[in-house]
Amino acid sequence: MTVRPRKEIHLAALPHSRVRSSGGTPVPGVNSTTVWADPRSRSQIEFASFEHLARTAERGLFDFFFLAEGLRLREHKGRIHDLDVVGRPESITVLNALAAVTERIGLAATVDATFNEPYELARRLATLDHLSGGRAAWNVVTSSDAFTGENFRRGGCLDRADRYTRAAEFVETARQLWDSWTPDGVPRPFAHRGRHFDIAGEFTVPRAPQGHPVVIQAGDSPEGREFAASAADVIFTRHGTLEAGQEFYADVKGRLATYGRAPEDLKIMPGVTVVLGDTAAEAQERACEIRRQQISPQNAILALEQIWGVDLSSYDPDGPLPDIAPDPGSTLAQGWLRIADPLAMAEKWRTLSREKGLSIRQTVIEASGRQSFIGTPEVVAAELDEFVQADAADGFILVPHLTPGGLDEFVDRVVPLLQERGAFRTQYTGTTLRSHLGLAEPVWKG
Repeated sequence: MTVRPRKEIHLAALPHSRVRSSGGTPVPGVNSTTVWADPRSRSQIEFASFEHLARTAERGLFDFFFLAEGLRLREHKGRIHDLDVVGRPESITVLNALAAVTERIGLAATVDATFNEPYELARRLATLDHLSGGRAAWNVVTSSDAFTGENFRRGGCLDRADRYTRAAEFVETARQLWDSWTPDGVPRPFAHRGRHFDIAGEFTVPRAPQGHPVVIQAGDSPEGREFAASAADVIFTRHGTLEAGQEFYADVKGRLATYGRAPEDLKIMPGVTVVLGDTAAEAQERACEIRRQQISPQNAILALEQIWGVDLSSYDPDGPLPDIAPDPGSTLAQGWLRIADPLAMAEKWRTLSREKGLSIRQTVIEASGRQSFIGTPEVVAAELDEFVQADAADGFILVPHLTPGGLDEFVDRVVPLLQERGAFRTQYTGTTLRSHLGLAEPVWKG
């Protein structure tokens, strides 16, 4: 019987980049991991916060540090929503600065393929790869949001069906640009003629140290899975159970052969949260307190309004759910993900509230999800390892609830245990992000 070699866990960090409200007071975000009320919470935009998080992740030997994107402020009832995101710095700019204060950790930027252009973005990413010595990555996201599209000259947005076709052509075009310089430094003219892009000229940046920056795809939909199988090096996903992870893993890995790719060519890394305690009871207590901090009374009402689509400000967060029907066509809140079936969601929440005797706030806390891994460092290390060895993931993207110190405890208490289990590196063995992830450099296509 052949024994499969032990898989090594890949780790990355994704801080939720938030800034303070317009009133200057730290406040919790809606549907956000970030906790503002904790006295350890600091600035979400000062460079020192990003530097601390990136250095901590590098101290923990993580594969990469990952920044999200936000192209428009969220609004509620026609006004900028003061309890959530009121700004987010441009990710590649921040990562260029972090390249100067880190040495090995990968630097991943989320950039929207709907509201950018291939030449300009390929140039910025190639520059980051050069400045960092081969540590750049691009998280490809798409948008079908006309609300966001109003911020851009061409306005509007793409039809939902066109998002991934444009993104796929965008990635293809960027790779053609990166390949327009030979490995020995000779520039050649490029030309791309396609449905979404028709460009020609000469690229200004020599071939990047990695050949191509690493491409990450965030998405769980069938279209997102297919796009990741065809074009991505990493897929950022989410799933709450071992069984759900195994189903997703088998499905996405099974699509790779269609594109002439092997299972190891794509790393599956779900986003997770971790809460630690010296005992199981302490960890559970800390997890419950974090959830209470994340869902304030004001946030509970807003979460309900996102489903009901009507003004519920007169309702008591500690009282029962409204007995009125949702308005599925409302645009009360803009900038959030749309609820696919608000009527069904409202009924699901009412049932949960009735069965457990929960108030509005308690219902939102109960229904809004749970931390992914809760327990002692030993238990969390064992569970993370089990997910990877059981083919439910190749690794994890940690989303801390505190900025900037949210990774410290994990790095200090869990990483050494993963190393003792032989499931995580004890030192970086390469200098590029591709080497950390075990990905081959792409073959030059001149």
